[in-house]
Amino acid sequence: MLWHRAYTNDMGAYLRPQRLEEALLALARPHSVLAGGTDFYPSRVGRTIEEDVLDIGGIAVLRGISATVDGWRLGATTTWSEVIAADLPPLFNGLKQAAREVGGRQIQNAGTLAGNLCNASPAADGVPCLLTLDAEVEIASRMTTRRMPLGQFISGVRRTVLAPGELVIAFHVPNPRHSARSAFLKLGARRYLVISIAMVAATLEIAEDRIATARIAVGACSAVAQRLPALEAALLGAPVDGYLADRIDRAHLAPLAPIDDVRGSADYRRDAALVLLRRLLAGFAA
Repeated sequence: MLWHRAYTNDMGAYLRPQRLEEALLALARPHSVLAGGTDFYPSRVGRTIEEDVLDIGGIAVLRGISATVDGWRLGATTTWSEVIAADLPPLFNGLKQAAREVGGRQIQNAGTLAGNLCNASPAADGVPCLLTLDAEVEIASRMTTRRMPLGQFISGVRRTVLAPGELVIAFHVPNPRHSARSAFLKLGARRYLVISIAMVAATLEIAEDRIATARIAVGACSAVAQRLPALEAALLGAPVDGYLADRIDRAHLAPLAPIDDVRGSADYRRDAALVLLRRLLAGFAA
């Protein structure tokens, strides 16, 4: 049953449905969607919440991680703590590492995968990892369901391609063709509870001790996290050895467009991304 509570004093309505169909029905009218609330509430400190709010945290079908015939399904409201605790193959090592870097324990217990991505921050920790996992976003409306590559979902700073009435319901990660593992590294002004200056993620599929597929992404160095196709191509066929990091060239960072801000200059971010990538690849050979 759809729970509705109307507030007075110019506050908006609050809805917390238990079924996905009820949530999609509610989205026939404009609502701000609330999942974990770790971005929603801080952005509204000191002011009245005037918009109508749709809390999707009570919809069971949107939560959890499960194996499918062709890969893995990660529910939209799965929390970072649930990612950390899940029994997952080495393919997901990078996502688990990123989950441990998302705020503190309280944020990890409340923050969700979909919230992190739909907020569309350039420094969203989950985005580079899911890009290297070749993830697809599953989107539902009252009329239909569609899936698209994650790389097409975030269209700019704080912007996604979600249309009115649509809701992200899951992420799908395909099974790799070869043995695969991933990794993630992040640089901030301190170890925890900090917005990234730069972050990198990689997924390598290995066949006969050589790289059969490489997917590399960098976050916080462009409006949207970027894959590095030239570097991925340069790694194909390379042995996973102590010289792997030496294959990275500054020219491989061409897709990045870092900015100057209070956390670091564009040049510093570019240099940091290069160092992080070398450390990341060296870790695969360790």
